[in-house]
Amino acid sequence: MGKEILFNAISLASPSHQWPGLWAHPESNGERYDQFDFWLDFARTAERGLFETVFMADGIGVYDTYEGKPDAVMRTGGFFPMNDPMVIVPAMAVVTENLGFGITGNSTVEPPFLLARRFSTLDQLTRGRISWNVVTGAMRSVAKAVGVEPIPHNERYDVAEEYMDLMYKLWEQSWEDEAVVRDKASRVFADPDRIHKIKHEGRYACEAYHLCEPSPQRTPFLFAAGASSRGTAFAGKHAEAAFMGAFDKGFARRVVDGYRKAAVDAGRAPDDLKVFNAMTVIVAPTEAEAREIEAECREYTSAEGNLAAMSGMIGADLSKYAWDDPVENIESDAIQSLADAMTASKGGRTVRLRDLAEFNGMPGREGYLVGSTSQVCDELISWVDDVGVDGITLTRNLEPRHIKSFVDLVVPELQNRGRYKTEYRPGTLREKMFGAGPRLAPSHYGSRFRR
Repeated sequence: MGKEILFNAISLASPSHQWPGLWAHPESNGERYDQFDFWLDFARTAERGLFETVFMADGIGVYDTYEGKPDAVMRTGGFFPMNDPMVIVPAMAVVTENLGFGITGNSTVEPPFLLARRFSTLDQLTRGRISWNVVTGAMRSVAKAVGVEPIPHNERYDVAEEYMDLMYKLWEQSWEDEAVVRDKASRVFADPDRIHKIKHEGRYACEAYHLCEPSPQRTPFLFAAGASSRGTAFAGKHAEAAFMGAFDKGFARRVVDGYRKAAVDAGRAPDDLKVFNAMTVIVAPTEAEAREIEAECREYTSAEGNLAAMSGMIGADLSKYAWDDPVENIESDAIQSLADAMTASKGGRTVRLRDLAEFNGMPGREGYLVGSTSQVCDELISWVDDVGVDGITLTRNLEPRHIKSFVDLVVPELQNRGRYKTEYRPGTLREKMFGAGPRLAPSHYGSRFRR
């Protein structure tokens, strides 16, 4: 009997997520992304399925690479419009007790002092159920939106290293463990001698006390999503879980091995870094029924929207390719690992433009799985046992059918096979993930900032 599989459910606060256009399906509720009922139902279902987190993808720029304008994403409701997940998560937290929440935050343009305060507040209110997906920002439109100069790919990670140091200082160093007194008899809430001003020089100069008392985790559980050489090294040093999106198992195995090695190079154990692969899953009681759902999704997803989204992710205008042209050798400052997955010479598999436009599985996108309950369970187990991932991040497609079918069909079958938990562990998200304490592990780089 192998290890238990972990699950996240990823969603963008947008009409559609990975598959633009699906919001228009008659059974989709994607057009209600701006209403509480969409998110409360989504969170309740994820917790009923004992998922680790609802992982909120995010971006603060518009995908305008395709044809040099944002029209395609605007028309198809994929990756545009996008609401702020920080505002949505508290509502989901109120109707759940154990479900964690992953929130994407940009280390290039978000003021670190303010972001640290928001994460501490959310971690307090949820009693330790918050995680931060650290991204460095891949789109030029982000820099333009906030009025800064774009930073090349590798330099963004240099900036992120300094950013993380300041965040650790605020979370781990400003307040001592005994600083909060809460003594009504003496009328002392906090001991000033145990609260320290942080002084940081550099790109993000800061001289301030962290405004929030320590939250249950102090530093929120940390995700990272970069799979380039710099991104992998960053994850090995800082992340407690890595988010990847690989279609091919051989390519995925190399990425997983890279993450494990990066963790070891940073002085940690290989298993100190959980690895999740994103996957589109269509499941039904029989394969024939699943294929019918797949055909419906293919009818409603937008080729134009898919190409526009992929153009934004890889930083290359796919409108310049003919329908049957191979998409190869893309170099950009965007998500280079996706481009590499579509390039045979870099370990991927060549794809043509038509492949990227359709609702199907292909290199450059996440995993893709369609089948009966038994077939889906067999394949998910293979990703854990043969590829080495710790868990799967389910991408949003045809909601609410997608996540409810998974919870009703796949979860019980995996439990019957002894490959999925039957209840949550107690404690914070970090305790649920690792079965250890609520704070950063002693081997983690951030732990050295403790007083």
